[in-house]
Amino acid sequence: MYNKKIETLPLAKLRKVQSKLLKSLISRLYKRVPFYKKLFDELGIQPGDISGVDDLYKLPFTHKDDLRENYPYAMFAEPMHEIRRIHASSGTTGKPTVVGYTQNDLAIFDEDDARSLVCAGARPGMKLHNAYGYGLFTGGLGMHGGATKLGMAVIPVSGGMTDRQLTILQDFKPEVMCCTPSYAQTLSDECKARGINSKELAVKYAILGAEPWTKAIRIQVEEG
Repeated sequence: MYNKKIETLPLAKLRKVQSKLLKSLISRLYKRVPFYKKLFDELGIQPGDISGVDDLYKLPFTHKDDLRENYPYAMFAEPMHEIRRIHASSGTTGKPTVVGYTQNDLAIFDEDDARSLVCAGARPGMKLHNAYGYGLFTGGLGMHGGATKLGMAVIPVSGGMTDRQLTILQDFKPEVMCCTPSYAQTLSDECKARGINSKELAVKYAILGAEPWTKAIRIQVEEG
């Protein structure tokens, strides 16, 4: 565990923390984001109606089209002078969805990723081969921040450049790697094609995400 105090909270105490944060969030959204004020008013929801996580069922879903219709910044709950990083989706099926992070948001992001890394087997002092894309996509920089907070040495390879990826995996000897499942499959295929025994790589743990992956891909990656 990375943060034992938080990660071992008894369920009842955890629900109290979650309920307090949810109440604060709903109040902030209602006051600061016109989209949510209008939506809640139309549905007859007032912030005081949400007393905790047991009231989650009262809240409407936010759909991707809602984010697109409020592109780029109308969904932000904080003023722009408080924003320290902006990320966005690829926009391949329409306007990209945009996310803004305050300094506190980034600290939470780093903490969450550090916890996830520890849960997956990573430890301070290990090297992370980060093959998530750096840029508007959240993956590369998000994982980078969490690994740095944990105390790992980050190798910011980013995506693509498979020749270079394989050279670094062999020569830099990272114990942990992260990328999408499909790219892990690509690397596995390339290792086989080039006669590289992936079992001899230093990688002990792989954190794969950012897209769905099938059982077939999982089996191939685990065996490759």
